[in-house]
Amino acid sequence: MTYHARKAALAALIASTALAGAATAQDLPVLRLSSVVSENDIRAEAFANIAEAVSDTFDMQVFNGATLVQQGSELTSMQRGNLEMGLVAPQKIAEQVPEWSIVTSAYLFQDASHLDALFDSEVGGELLAMAEEIGIHVLAPVYFGTRQVNLAPEIEVQTPEDLSGVTLRMPGGDAWQFLGEAIGANPTPLAYAEVYTALQTGAIDGQDNPLPNDYNMKFYEVTSQIVMTGHLVGFDVLAIAADTWNELSAEQQETLQTAVDEAIAESTQRHLDREQELVAFFEEEGLRVYEPDREAFREYAQARYLESEFAESWPEGMLDAINALAD
Repeated sequence: MTYHARKAALAALIASTALAGAATAQDLPVLRLSSVVSENDIRAEAFANIAEAVSDTFDMQVFNGATLVQQGSELTSMQRGNLEMGLVAPQKIAEQVPEWSIVTSAYLFQDASHLDALFDSEVGGELLAMAEEIGIHVLAPVYFGTRQVNLAPEIEVQTPEDLSGVTLRMPGGDAWQFLGEAIGANPTPLAYAEVYTALQTGAIDGQDNPLPNDYNMKFYEVTSQIVMTGHLVGFDVLAIAADTWNELSAEQQETLQTAVDEAIAESTQRHLDREQELVAFFEEEGLRVYEPDREAFREYAQARYLESEFAESWPEGMLDAINALAD
């Protein structure tokens, strides 16, 4: 065989191999995941890890920063068949399944372990079944931090009564404003980007966010203390369209679920580690960081919720069942 012939044969072999590889990739089920998290978020790394772990089984494409579908439309996009996977806020599910509002209430969860315990339990199974009924299969709760109260005034806060009259910035919306009331404060809505200046000028007394948010927004520069109220364990759910899930074989489902479980467990631990690191950081910056009487806050908040319209849709006995999982 001449040199040119050998060269042509080699080129043909390379081309055929590439085409075979492309055909194989095209044959894999496509799973597009849409999330609002930034590319440098711990959760973005978790999603990338999932995609890599299932790459022999799925063509999983991750779109962070709401670059595929608009923020808040992940649920409806899956329901309409326009999206395979999404990171969905439980508040969005509660808009269609009112019973889900229970998992958005203050002091329902004591910590990330309590959150995981719910979704592994029988009562959690009831909530998951409700989600299936509206067309999504929940793969895992995705923890991203616990909300704490961050104040400018140097006041002592041990109980909800100590927050009476304190103007606390909360996100807009009835559910968020009620959350502020449920921990004893005087909530006011304010755009996130305006919080630093409002704290600096005294327009508000404080705000609530997970510690990583406080760090990223440099709220520690214009506040004096962080009260570790732990009033809301923040999480979204990683979900897949029920129709997509049901079309997968048992082996494919197991592959995806295993990858999700491993990546989200690592993500949760990294968030917890970061929160612990930031306590020391804030103390070094001169802030007082302390835990109040959390049981007093918890009893006060849950009583307020039980008296509210939000609790009207909660299944009888579910609150007690979830509380018992923390014991």
